[in-house]
Amino acid sequence: MSAVLVGVATAGTAAAEAAKKAPAAPVISVLSNRADLLSGGDALVRVDLPSRARGKTVRVAVGKRSVTRALRRSGLRLEGLITGLKVGKSTLRVRLPDGSGARLTLTNHPQGGPVFAGPQPQPRACQKTAVDAQCNQPATFTFVYRSTDPTKKGLQPYDPGRPAKDVARTKSDTGGSVPFVVRVETGYQDRDQYRIATLFDPAKPWTAADPQPQFNRKLLITHGASCDVDYATGNAPSVLSYNPADLLGLPVAVPEGILADSVQYALGRGFVVMSTALNNSGHNCDVTTQAESLMMAKEHVIEAYGQLRYTIGTGCSGGSLAVQWISNAYPGIYQGILPTCSFPDTWSSATQVMDYHLLRAYFENPGRWSPGVAWLPTQFATVEGNLLPVNAIVSDIGFFNAIVPTHECGGISDRQRYHPDTNPGGVRCSVSDLAINVFGPRDQSVWTKNERALGRGFAGIAVDNVGVQYGLKALAAGEITPGQFADLNARIGGLDIDITPTAARITADRPALARAYRSGMINSANNLDQTAIIDCRGPDPGAAHDSYRAYAVRARLDREHGSHANQLIWEGAAPLVGDTQCAQLSLIAMDRWLAAVEKDTSSGSVAQKLVRSKPADLGDKCFSGVGPKLRDGRCGELVVPIYGTPRTAAGDAITTDANKCRLRPLDRSAYGVSFTDAQWAQLQAAFPGGVCDFRQPGVDQQGTVPWLRYGDAKGRVIYGGVPMSRAPRSVALPRSAKATRKK
Repeated sequence: MSAVLVGVATAGTAAAEAAKKAPAAPVISVLSNRADLLSGGDALVRVDLPSRARGKTVRVAVGKRSVTRALRRSGLRLEGLITGLKVGKSTLRVRLPDGSGARLTLTNHPQGGPVFAGPQPQPRACQKTAVDAQCNQPATFTFVYRSTDPTKKGLQPYDPGRPAKDVARTKSDTGGSVPFVVRVETGYQDRDQYRIATLFDPAKPWTAADPQPQFNRKLLITHGASCDVDYATGNAPSVLSYNPADLLGLPVAVPEGILADSVQYALGRGFVVMSTALNNSGHNCDVTTQAESLMMAKEHVIEAYGQLRYTIGTGCSGGSLAVQWISNAYPGIYQGILPTCSFPDTWSSATQVMDYHLLRAYFENPGRWSPGVAWLPTQFATVEGNLLPVNAIVSDIGFFNAIVPTHECGGISDRQRYHPDTNPGGVRCSVSDLAINVFGPRDQSVWTKNERALGRGFAGIAVDNVGVQYGLKALAAGEITPGQFADLNARIGGLDIDITPTAARITADRPALARAYRSGMINSANNLDQTAIIDCRGPDPGAAHDSYRAYAVRARLDREHGSHANQLIWEGAAPLVGDTQCAQLSLIAMDRWLAAVEKDTSSGSVAQKLVRSKPADLGDKCFSGVGPKLRDGRCGELVVPIYGTPRTAAGDAITTDANKCRLRPLDRSAYGVSFTDAQWAQLQAAFPGGVCDFRQPGVDQQGTVPWLRYGDAKGRVIYGGVPMSRAPRSVALPRSAKATRKK
């Protein structure tokens, strides 16, 4: 699957290679996507012809409809955009005068989706201007420009009918100076909004076959922040500016000019910049629909704007988790990614969020402490794996609600929303329930009263804290007492399926746990070596965007591939982002890196070429925080401290993706401290099945299976997903009997 989407195009490259030696029969290629994953009724196709077709009339048809005129011929090649494809399967046929030819089966999906993500969550509140229940509406186009007037900040509205006199000029990668005028296309696919921006001359045409010359055939995809759920259409992230308030989830905007605007840099160089609302994790925190929306939008870019050389994704916080887990679960959508203030994924991070919530409930309520047990705030932090307890507070406030089914979410009224007592059949506003196609409903053996009454299980949960010895390292270091350790672990408890506190610890649902790994909801990094990564990383001053996460990805790459050569970490003193120029500098470097890979025509896998062709000057770097590089290599922990999590403070590795640990027997002699009999009895009650053995892989831990689909041909859900079948291929057709008789 990834080969089709590895630059555009790799599909285009395959056809070009075939054309070097004329095929024995016509060969049909779809350039804009896999032939069975098309959407919106269009397909950019190419036909490579045998030498005997030179100067001969060639006929092309979809079913009984001729589309010959849609394809432009150049020697032994036909290429063009075929439109009007019906939803479902169609056969594209090419016929030569001698009756021989080729056919390829095309499968077109609705503009409103789905394609591979399975049945869509319901209900859906569309935008007011939608023309149907799938939230479709015609695309709209607006223009903006950069002014030569320094008092006009940012991009200004532009009216092609009354052109501004103060339009700045820019030099695209393709050469030549052009006006800095940008067209923004806004449309709807997959029941949500997309945006596409690029340098554009309003006085000239643009087609995929004849794009305007400033287009450098590169795509930059922007992403939003956070992780949450909406059952309504939203706004796609900005394609005109690098907006730190959006990327970091800050309540106020960072003043213009503080951070280098990598998006405006990309626009000025001739990139197309694209985003979709569904790839904004704060609106839709589901890897499958994120990837589906990006694939659909990329297809549209190729069909409307032209073939691509490569695609780069950029994002901070929720945007960083999007680019990293999509790269692992759906390799080929991006060729390079630029995560900042990064998260590897949602569901391995969810254990930290859950632990913080449970620890806060214990630490901040002395009434839960046993008589004679007392805690200091500095001790909270040692158990939490951080310098101060503020990180847990920020995380709990910012992230915990996403897994709570009763919290408010877009598109769902109070009357519609789930409540365990007053509305047990309502819509559950949690990220797990949004992704029920991935996790599947819970097994009947663990159903609650409400699930039994409804006759169906809620979506399974892939987090667990059975056997976790909170504060184990702090105990060994003498930072907490045996009494504190025993009391904490006896009383921390867990959460039920409604995410309400329980005395018992939370047990991950199965098979939801295994599906979290298989789907890429937990990013094991086993496919992540196929994507170039430059991670901009700064210190985290208790803002819950921990610096360790960049190194968690690195550790997962090392575990899976024995190397992290495709991942660079650029550090600096600027909080979270590393350096105010890092977003732009890393984009420039990634562009060079992918251009070098593009030139590597020798044999080898994508992963091998990423390492082999990486420019020699690209590696880990330490920046000043405001632009200048200080040195090659990391800055060190004095500049970017690497703290941990409650799990690493309990003995877990920095990979932190063992969501449910395997257990070993509780052993009183293993601690190096003395417990009273009463304290030991507390621990025995807390760990009846044993304690975590983090030396072993987690329960059900496994690699992500790339390119899973979650629906069948009849639109029925496939819980947990299945691998896609091989892409349809061009099939040669023999000479027809009718043509033979005529001859």
